[in-house]
Amino acid sequence: MQFEVWAPEAGRVTAEVAGVRQELEGVPGRPGWWRGEAEAAEGTRYGFALDGGPVLPDPRSPRQPDGPDGLSAVVDHGAHEWRVPWPGRGLPGAVLYELHVGTYTEEGTFDAAAARLGHLAALGVTHVELMPVCPFPGRHGWGYEGVSLWAVHEPYGGPEGLKRFVDAAHGVGLGVVLDVVHNHFGPSGNHLPAFGPYLTDTHHTPWGAAVNLDAPGSDEVRAYLLGSALAWLRDYRIDGLRLDAVHALCDTRAVHFLEELSTAVDALAAEDGRPLFLIAESDLNDPRIITPRAEHGLGMRAQWNDDFHHALHAALTGEAQGYYADFARTPMAAVARTLKAGYFHDGTYSSFRGRSHGRRVDRANTSAQRFLGYSQTHDQVGNRARGDRLSATLTPGLLACAATLVLTAASTPMLFMGEEWGAATPWQFFTDHTDPELARAVREGRRREFAAHGWAEKDIPDPQDPATRNRSCLDWSEPERAPHSRILRWYAQLIAVRAARPDLQAADLTAVKVAYDEPGRWLALRRGDVRAAVNLSDVPVTLPLGTSPLRVLAAWDRTEPPGEDGLLRLGPHSCVVLADA
Repeated sequence: MQFEVWAPEAGRVTAEVAGVRQELEGVPGRPGWWRGEAEAAEGTRYGFALDGGPVLPDPRSPRQPDGPDGLSAVVDHGAHEWRVPWPGRGLPGAVLYELHVGTYTEEGTFDAAAARLGHLAALGVTHVELMPVCPFPGRHGWGYEGVSLWAVHEPYGGPEGLKRFVDAAHGVGLGVVLDVVHNHFGPSGNHLPAFGPYLTDTHHTPWGAAVNLDAPGSDEVRAYLLGSALAWLRDYRIDGLRLDAVHALCDTRAVHFLEELSTAVDALAAEDGRPLFLIAESDLNDPRIITPRAEHGLGMRAQWNDDFHHALHAALTGEAQGYYADFARTPMAAVARTLKAGYFHDGTYSSFRGRSHGRRVDRANTSAQRFLGYSQTHDQVGNRARGDRLSATLTPGLLACAATLVLTAASTPMLFMGEEWGAATPWQFFTDHTDPELARAVREGRRREFAAHGWAEKDIPDPQDPATRNRSCLDWSEPERAPHSRILRWYAQLIAVRAARPDLQAADLTAVKVAYDEPGRWLALRRGDVRAAVNLSDVPVTLPLGTSPLRVLAAWDRTEPPGEDGLLRLGPHSCVVLADA
């Protein structure tokens, strides 16, 4: 078997394979690359030593059986027998469901999560979006401090566990999206800097030195990230990737890394004959990210749209701190703006940033499905001081209103695990750092962060306390009892209506019509012959919907269609979906 590694600054590289060491030789025509042959099979442990130093795991390790600091292990992806033939499932018409393997079930494994996929298929979800699964120190964590970007966290089930999960998802008709992190590497267990210039001081990010995308040596670093991305899609049959915080990818080259990545993914899709796609997380509000490459964009198929979340959150909760401030001034107008235009800040002044922000979307030529709309995500829940969901403070009726706007909007809807039944469990920030100093720094840093906003130290959950993770696990007995069972039925009904009505599949932003009343706290959305109306106030409201005959497709509370006067009467915290009769 061939073993190779990029180590451009090393004078001598040794491979240790199954306990036997041998010198590697430089690869002709590939500066900085070293190669050698050794006998190996599935599971054989190996690593590399540079200039007589310690044996380190392979930067492209396909498996880390003993965690990020242990030796790598050989994986024969071709030996896996896939059970389900899978033609792929593209993003148009999707309903995504964000899922964290470690807390979706108490067991926190791929196999345990796979056993619950029938719930999602019955709900009507089309794609599961897994939070990052690369190895990280300890057992429990969010996954955004991962290292070994080609490997799978062993406590979840390792490479074989992920393949079983993907096969099980495909078996019930669900596509699988994987969240990947290219903007930084984990602070613990990361051995990449020993091998080469994977980081650069040319740019700085919230995590320190930037991943090297444009400084000397960046060709190989980009190839490393591209290879990792394609490996998930090819070797694990993943259908799409969600790219974490692409605004932190510092790249001044003429061909941006995202453009290079989207080109490579499209080529793989053509080769495999199945749809593959990329979803970006970005706070730049730059439509070029989701513009096709042929139109001089970067080619992402979609992006998370936090503006829609912030507007909806402010309207539902009344919160006005931090980045909610601009949205909270006229929250119903903010919701309407994001429903029709995608971004709220599209060149307007952002008080949170202290400057103008964003760029206007070409509504006539931009598919609404390129925006992901949601009322909750791991970020927006878990980065709150106590990880409280909307269900902690909102009535079931307001939760139903939030679901109605997400699932009847023109954007691609995404749910966060448990929201479909109004889960009472929080989803908190938790870690399991094995380095005591890092654990202390994370704990104290989080307390300082929220103390600045008036929180007492005792009220901030300790990320390192196992109880913090345990509290964050879904309680699968909840969907069977009120009020959770009613909320779950509402979500399933809305998803079914969305799937059945062509007008709710339309992607034309210019065809979206919205009416609202700021003091009355109601909003009505029209898409073709389908209309959705929500009343966020705690008193009944009357909405003018016109005199066209309408029939009720779904109603949270008993609601009659508008009478001859064209007025719709909605009770407090209630919502309805109607269509032309």
